[in-house]
Amino acid sequence: MSVLKDVARDWLPPVLARWLRRVRGMAVSFEGDFATWEEARAHCTGYDGEVILARVLASTLKVKHGEAAFERDSVLFDEIEYVWPVLAGLMWAAARNGGKLNVLDFGGALGSAYFQNKRFLQSLSEVRWNVVEQPHYVDAGQTHIQDERLRFYKTIESCLAENQPNVIILSSVLQYLASPDDIVKQLNKVGATCLIVDRTPFSGSEDNKLIIQHVPPSIYKASYPMWIFSRLKFEQKFAANWNVVATNLSPEGHIRTNKEFDFSFEGLLLESRQ
Repeated sequence: MSVLKDVARDWLPPVLARWLRRVRGMAVSFEGDFATWEEARAHCTGYDGEVILARVLASTLKVKHGEAAFERDSVLFDEIEYVWPVLAGLMWAAARNGGKLNVLDFGGALGSAYFQNKRFLQSLSEVRWNVVEQPHYVDAGQTHIQDERLRFYKTIESCLAENQPNVIILSSVLQYLASPDDIVKQLNKVGATCLIVDRTPFSGSEDNKLIIQHVPPSIYKASYPMWIFSRLKFEQKFAANWNVVATNLSPEGHIRTNKEFDFSFEGLLLESRQ
């Protein structure tokens, strides 16, 4: 069966593979749009449940102990699925800093991106990977996961008290914040030279859209509000502090909501103007 899955993954067109996952009840779905964050949130279960944390922790510990290769959203994989633009951005940031990497991974769960790229990070002369997350994730990370390289913090301020990051990672996080502009303003003051945005939804619309994302029960039962950013407005928001160096289509690819609104998950690599 695993051989058949590998063949399907390698040869099916992405659009057909996504359709098959949807038919089998394995696909994330998107509903809306909604007028306000509060309205959307009233229809959601959220992402702060202890059951979800327990699943993420159990999966991350398997990766840390070498029992699985990779974890994403609590789902375990036998092989690491590298996001090469993200890894290129990390290595680019390290090369600009004498082979040293100090990462502020905002919303980085229990260090999924760190473990995903750990094999390549080991070639660098110095690595500090700092995850800023929700308090209960930080408590779990500090108790069960962190080591001399991977650390967890409850606020940006507490991270900066011990670190001077040269790269910021925003992987699948801004869209789940009620006020992403507030976080962007804080991060613009960090002093990092590189910014990596990954797995973030964009559309060609002039305005941001607010929808609900439903996670299939095969992963865990959850739903939460999600912004689909206007690509133009998003880049304008960063333009005063960052130059866009490169863009890429994320593995999630092109999506359509139940209201027939088209968007895509994308990544950006940005360089500080300072």
